[in-house]
Amino acid sequence: MSLESSSTSVPPCFPSVLPSVPDDIASSSPPPMSYITSQEMKCILYWFASWSGPQRERFLQDLVAKAVPGKLQPLLDALEQLSMSAANRPPCIFECQLRLWDQWFRGWAEQERNEFVRQLEVSEPDFVAKFYQAVAATAGKD
Repeated sequence: MSLESSSTSVPPCFPSVLPSVPDDIASSSPPPMSYITSQEMKCILYWFASWSGPQRERFLQDLVAKAVPGKLQPLLDALEQLSMSAANRPPCIFECQLRLWDQWFRGWAEQERNEFVRQLEVSEPDFVAKFYQAVAATAGKD
């Protein structure tokens, strides 16, 4: 039996089974954070607690570079951290953690990124204060 000879036809438009949500209500609050994103944040916060002072400074530079991506100075600072001798050895755990951090952060929405900084501020207020100072210091610098 061909489709063209079918005696029953389906109407081109079905009435909506679900009620529509007004636009002002649907867009009033951000979607909840995913379980995966919340677990990624927990991992980073857990790692952060065990990082040494120099490792935290390296993370701070990376966080500032992500917060002000168009600024040249954070990029130059990050380039200083690269070493040609590092190519001859396997990455350390900290470097692997930073790679995961970078991958996860790029996948987060802006609200999730802000939530991460908020959570970090709860556990490490002095570090986040340094972060805000570093971001403010980039103002006017290109």
